[in-house]
Amino acid sequence: MLTQTTSRVLEPSDLDAALAVLDREPVTNAFVTSRVQVAGLDPWRLGGEMWGWYEDGMLTSLCYAGANLVPICATPRAVRAFADRARRAGRRCSSIVGSAEATAQLWRLLEPSWGPAREVRARQPLMVADRMPTDIAPDPYVRRIRKDEMDTIMPACVAMFTEEVGVSPLAGDGGLLYQARVAELVGSGRSFARLDEYGKVVFKAEIGAATPKACQIQGVWVAPEYRGMGVAAPAMASVLRYALADVSPMVSLYVNDFNTPARRAYLRVGFQEVGAFMSVLF
Repeated sequence: MLTQTTSRVLEPSDLDAALAVLDREPVTNAFVTSRVQVAGLDPWRLGGEMWGWYEDGMLTSLCYAGANLVPICATPRAVRAFADRARRAGRRCSSIVGSAEATAQLWRLLEPSWGPAREVRARQPLMVADRMPTDIAPDPYVRRIRKDEMDTIMPACVAMFTEEVGVSPLAGDGGLLYQARVAELVGSGRSFARLDEYGKVVFKAEIGAATPKACQIQGVWVAPEYRGMGVAAPAMASVLRYALADVSPMVSLYVNDFNTPARRAYLRVGFQEVGAFMSVLF
């Protein structure tokens, strides 16, 4: 019997209750929902534990504890419980990321024992689109990357990751895990790019997390020599068209608040700001 308020590690038998919590915010929770729908709650398959917070015997909040620590629909009391559990376990994640309010509270509680962070991005606008723009024609040269084009897309993926996160994805294991993730997206038809006449990547993006209700565009990158030339908006319109037609009726992304050119391009394509994420990078 659960006490009136308590937290615990969820088990595979808790799957339906966990999915019900995730479904309360399908856009915000798309990343974790997509993993849970595929892997369930078994920690080995999920790549981490799912912590649950109960009030009056009902599961009300979650926290995914894997490579990322992600508070989900987390109330202030749930965040405190998750912070206590995280402190006891010690830091094993490379980042804390999630809804800005809950993530900020979680970081305030963890910073004395886990800090300092390498970087804190306090506000990353969460943007969504559910229809194609009427005033921007999709770039006809943006297409799916084929499995035999891994050598073409991989350098652009590494460049994007290094520029965005501040460290190379090739560090540590030599990039094996990162390359496997890129290959997974290519193999599932969710990696897109425009190549120039020499076969070099001009623009690339992926549809990362995907559920029946929402998907998330990630890894958006324009080659430096093509920036400021109007490439991004038509190319994003093409990726949006693929996402709406083939994946989910709601397409989301989140972007650093200081990335003014990217935010301007997303607004032109019809993305609207609906909230904010926060990321703490270690």
